Amino acid sequence: MKTIPQRTPLAIATAILMGAMLAAGATGAADPQPYSGFQDRPIKALSAEQIDDYRNGRGMSLALAAELNGYPGPRHVLDLAEHLALTPSQQAEAQALFEAMRREAVDLGERIVAREVELDRLFADARAMPESVEALSISIGRLNGQLRAAHLRYHISMRQLLGPAQIDAYADLRGYRSQPQHLHGHEHGEGH
Repeated sequence: MKTIPQRTPLAIATAILMGAMLAAGATGAADPQPYSGFQDRPIKALSAEQIDDYRNGRGMSLALAAELNGYPGPRHVLDLAEHLALTPSQQAEAQALFEAMRREAVDLGERIVAREVELDRLFADARAMPESVEALSISIGRLNGQLRAAHLRYHISMRQLLGPAQIDAYADLRGYRSQPQHLHGHEHGEGH
């Protein structure tokens, strides 16, 4: 009868680890076709959802620095108006802020989409040159920066319309309460 050699715990652990690494390597290989299907997009660099978001002035998480640090967004404040006990004046001002933000965001979004179309055409028509690609890329980047700044500005304006209790209630309703209270700035009497 043949005896099976005893393996030490270290040998067993090493064998398990090596097997796991080999399995991970086999399944973790990069997809060789990550952009398959993108060639059919009207604008190769943007999904249909992104184009729709730009054209409709949606936030696209551009104002997370504000939103998650105690600066509510106009759209969400309007959605939570009853829970936040907005006064009629606050509601009217929040609505005006939202409409102004949306107009500005739609305008910038349309301009971004137009520049993306131009950039896509340069490549589609085999006319891409370093200078023209750089100029359009910088223009698109600048417009995206302006769009983000616009969303952030309206969060700042929205916070100025709310009282401290409303800002706290907003954080609770949106599930942000894990933030330290000092980030809300209430100790300085802000928010009216």
